[in-house]
Amino acid sequence: MQKPVELETGTAPLVSVVMGVRNGGASLAASLDSLTSQEGVNLEIVVINDGSSDDTGALLAARGASEPRLRVLERQGRGLTRSLIEGCQVARGCFIARQDAGDISLPGRLQRQLRCLQENPDASLCSTHVRLVVPEGATVRVNAPQPEELADGLTGPAIHGSVMLRRSAYERAGGYRPMFYFAQDIDLWSRMVEVGSHLVVPEVLYEATLSPGSISGSRRQEQEAFHALIVAATQARRGGQPETPVLAEAEALSDRCRGLRAQPRRQADGAYFIGACLSGERPDLARHYLRQALSLNPWHLKARLKLATLP
Repeated sequence: MQKPVELETGTAPLVSVVMGVRNGGASLAASLDSLTSQEGVNLEIVVINDGSSDDTGALLAARGASEPRLRVLERQGRGLTRSLIEGCQVARGCFIARQDAGDISLPGRLQRQLRCLQENPDASLCSTHVRLVVPEGATVRVNAPQPEELADGLTGPAIHGSVMLRRSAYERAGGYRPMFYFAQDIDLWSRMVEVGSHLVVPEVLYEATLSPGSISGSRRQEQEAFHALIVAATQARRGGQPETPVLAEAEALSDRCRGLRAQPRRQADGAYFIGACLSGERPDLARHYLRQALSLNPWHLKARLKLATLP
């Protein structure tokens, strides 16, 4: 068993939590509270404010004045991938944990993941089970992947924000790559499992909030296109072939994605997904999301059929 990493008093934090945020002021306070209340871990919180036009900047400034563990970088709308690249570069910890604005790290999350990585020196990253919720508080579902499902790195953890990375493994793998505007996480996992295993703490230690406009709901086509490129790059790399042509395709796709706004029909798919998941336990709330899907896309046949089956 690896001896736990110890730092002398006054030196760098052991864990750096990295978060990128744009216009997340409405839910950012709860996310920060969930981190500052974590116990048993010497941490810092690195937040990149990526061109927010709401009160995110003011909230972060106020928090930073009273919370010495919070470090804020003000930037101008470069996208999540570039925010994470810089956040991980300036992070001082031996371990890097992700957190998405609007999500909640449940009590004990960081301590349990830190212990997992310290006790398993061959592991490069560690994730947890995740509860997916809607803003109304209802549980959509619980994502609980098993380690064997994650072994090839082409299937991601329960949610991006739930991971903790061993910094040395992150750097050996090459870190986040800027040509992946979306699916930057899968690209990273596909390379990190080549330098160490992906472990899972089998507990719900992270809570992610879903909305119809989230990337997973409104950018599924782009996500799938990037995923196909990641598979191609991985096959080339593991076969001893250059990734360069695939990475050039990824950069071209990223150029097309930058600045795009979510289309109502895409958001309708996200609303339908939430409504379908809630239809069994919360038909009242499911009805709300299915109607929202139809308001965004009146021709959404699945939403119309699912709505007709609700009591």
